[in-house]
Amino acid sequence: MFYAYKYRLEPSDAHQEELDRHRDICRQLYNHTRYRLNEYRNEHGELPSMTTLRSELPDLKQWWDGLSDVYSKVLQAVVERLFDNLSSLSALKENGYSVGALKWKPPREFRSFTYNQSGFKLDKKGGQPVLSLSKLADIPIRLHRAIPDDANLKQVTLKKEPTGEWFATFGVEMDREPPEPPENPERCVGIDVGILTYAHDTDGHAVESLDLSDEHERLEREQRKLSRKQHGSNNWEKQRRQVAECHADLRRKRRDFLHKLSRYYAREYDLVAVEDLNVAGMMESPSNSRNTASAAWRTFLSMLECKCEREGTHFVAVTPRGTTKECASCGVETDKPLWVREHSCPACGFEADRDANAAWNILSRGLQDVGVGHSESPPVETALPTGTTSVPAKRVIEAGSPDLKERAASAASE
Repeated sequence: MFYAYKYRLEPSDAHQEELDRHRDICRQLYNHTRYRLNEYRNEHGELPSMTTLRSELPDLKQWWDGLSDVYSKVLQAVVERLFDNLSSLSALKENGYSVGALKWKPPREFRSFTYNQSGFKLDKKGGQPVLSLSKLADIPIRLHRAIPDDANLKQVTLKKEPTGEWFATFGVEMDREPPEPPENPERCVGIDVGILTYAHDTDGHAVESLDLSDEHERLEREQRKLSRKQHGSNNWEKQRRQVAECHADLRRKRRDFLHKLSRYYAREYDLVAVEDLNVAGMMESPSNSRNTASAAWRTFLSMLECKCEREGTHFVAVTPRGTTKECASCGVETDKPLWVREHSCPACGFEADRDANAAWNILSRGLQDVGVGHSESPPVETALPTGTTSVPAKRVIEAGSPDLKERAASAASE
């Protein structure tokens, strides 16, 4: 199993200058390799192999001042990065997308470089943990959580954020195997995601969306201040960092909320069914696209899938078509505008919250896809049309789960 551990670096001014120098050399090598690749294709009519371009690195060091100051594995990783980008473009082209060519990288768009396999290690000097980097420096690092003893450090990526902060992300390989999902899952849940209510599940819990209105207002104020500064001046650069800090604050709070919510569902259930949403297509809609982007549904589903795999939980993504219209009790479809928040079936009389009805349909399809049987039609009292437990997002942030304490207390009383 592979994990990623991210830590904040605490470099001095001299360390930051050296990190920026290595980053810029890697950027220049990326641009040079891109040019060399196009040149080779024009001469030979085909692309060179990655091995061919990597074999040219020793010759480049003969005339390129500064290239020898960077660890050789880092330079090789730059070439591999270019070929990974080419592979991604080729995959998109094969799927029918219209893609262009790789572009020249300016300094603001090349923010990271990687030590792969060797050239780095975690050490402790003077009682302080440091990240020792070959041909660079021993940089203090803030180890806010320990890396497991059985972990095998495969690589570390150093990245400079727009705020000016440096982070180190370790690629870690574990010898342990993920647990196998149960053949007959007992605790199953269907989740319907939304805007006002972020997640509504079949257990009758509704988790409210994270309120980031204050953070958005602050971001808009700082952006207005930035627009009044002269572009490129010292004051403009200071204000640009303020705007970047606002963006980073929004991103951290949103990802923290999504990590805790996805971890709760992955640990508490044997099977989790969700909608396989086409978020990219939804973003092209002229209405409500900002709220859709802020909800970050695709990020949540990706986190949930990854955590379910690690916890041995079935993750099932079902077709979203008709989950809102279809009645969870009898299957009859009823058109409902977006502002109608209650489901009332004209065929069988089943009434429930709109999102609760969709969650039951999602779970029913998920169970059918896994092949463990079709769920029974939920009674009215199970869907909780009026007494749904609403869980504020603040509780997810503080406790890490919407109803963990209540379940623990009820289990202890039984």
